[in-house]
Amino acid sequence: MAGKRSAGLLLYRRAAGGLEVLVGHMGGPFHAGRDAGSWSIPKGEYGPEERPEAAARREFEEELGLPAPEGARVPLGEIVQRSGKTVTAWAVEGDLDPADAVPGTFTMEWPRGSGTLREFPEMDRFAWLTPEAAAPLLIKGQQAFLERLVAHLA
Repeated sequence: MAGKRSAGLLLYRRAAGGLEVLVGHMGGPFHAGRDAGSWSIPKGEYGPEERPEAAARREFEEELGLPAPEGARVPLGEIVQRSGKTVTAWAVEGDLDPADAVPGTFTMEWPRGSGTLREFPEMDRFAWLTPEAAAPLLIKGQQAFLERLVAHLA
C-alpha cells in the first residue's frame, strides 16, 4: 500500500432547515483558535490488514466515543489531501447529540522540543452544519465529500 490511507463516515440528517452534516474541529495546538480548514469528517488511518469500511466505523467510534450509526452506507469515493493521504468516505443517515461525544485523545510533545508530553482530544468539538456552512471549514480536499453527498441526495 503506497502512502497513508484514512477512512471515515460523514453522518447526515434531514432537519427542518434542510440537510445537515456532522463535522468535528481537529484538536491539538495546531488548530487551536482556527476554524477555516481545521474541521474534518470523523476519520482515521488504517493498515493493509483492515478493510476501509471497517476502519471508518472504528474511527467514528474512536473520535466521538459513540457507536457508528447503523444504516445504509452511501459510498462517497476517495480524495487525496494536500498531505498526500488518500481518504475514503461513506455517508450514513443518522442523528446524535454532539454534547454526548467523548473524543479520543492523542499524545504529543508540546511545546516542541520541551520534552513535555501532553494529551489532546483528536477532535475538540462537533457541530451539525449545512453543507454550505461546513464547506469553508473543512480541510479543502474533504469538501468534495459534501458535494458528492448533496448530488447523491438530489
